[in-house]
Amino acid sequence: MKKVLTIAGSDCSGGAGIEADLKTFCHFKVYGSAVITAVVAENTVGVQGIFPINADFVGLQIDSVMTDIGADAIKIGMLFESEIIRVVAEKLKFYDVKNVVLDPVMVAKNGDELLKKEAKKDLIEKLLPLASIVTPNINEAEAISNIKIKEEEDLFNALYKIKSLGCSNVLIKGGHFGEEAIDFFFDGNEIAEIYGKRIETKNTHGTGCTYSSATASLLASGYKPLESVKMAKEYIQKAIETAPKIGKGFGPLNHFADTK
Repeated sequence: MKKVLTIAGSDCSGGAGIEADLKTFCHFKVYGSAVITAVVAENTVGVQGIFPINADFVGLQIDSVMTDIGADAIKIGMLFESEIIRVVAEKLKFYDVKNVVLDPVMVAKNGDELLKKEAKKDLIEKLLPLASIVTPNINEAEAISNIKIKEEEDLFNALYKIKSLGCSNVLIKGGHFGEEAIDFFFDGNEIAEIYGKRIETKNTHGTGCTYSSATASLLASGYKPLESVKMAKEYIQKAIETAPKIGKGFGPLNHFADTK
């Protein structure tokens, strides 16, 4: 059985973060392990509080997993602060992980800050160059590239800029751009457009977490980066379409959606 490690925050409501990742791993039949970077008191309405885990203890969790179980891929989500980012980067280098999917979590859907502003520089300089695929949404792509994305040309420029920062592949999720839900994948040579239909729903809590953990699962299973992203996109569409109506705000996805 292939093994995937998620390094992210814990969402007590179960829709995003570690909880969403582990559900997604189960769907793709990979063995999931988890390193918790922060305990987040949140629900579908918002974030009520964040309790970051000591950076050294985050490193100890990574050591515990990697020295025993190992990982065929690692998905990275919410890291919150610079000290944690630096430790994670050091461990990725030490264990020479080949498949790293970085979801650069910065802000929750309701606007709550999930990455300290001063930590953005470390995320870009220390962690992004280690990523096999980095998966920002439009807002995160703007923050990383310092390019305001209003037109398709801006988006292409952002792809080039983010790729130049050292990652192997870039996926800008276009769910908030244009009339269709188009994602843009760039491997340094060609830009691939991954089409999906726009689904009018508020049940999108944990979409980014789920998309990136699905991609990591597929990379671990031997699929190539673009192939992994396309298959993960199909899964996300089904998970949103069949989302249960849970909570008073942005509801969670159906992580066990049938994609056959």
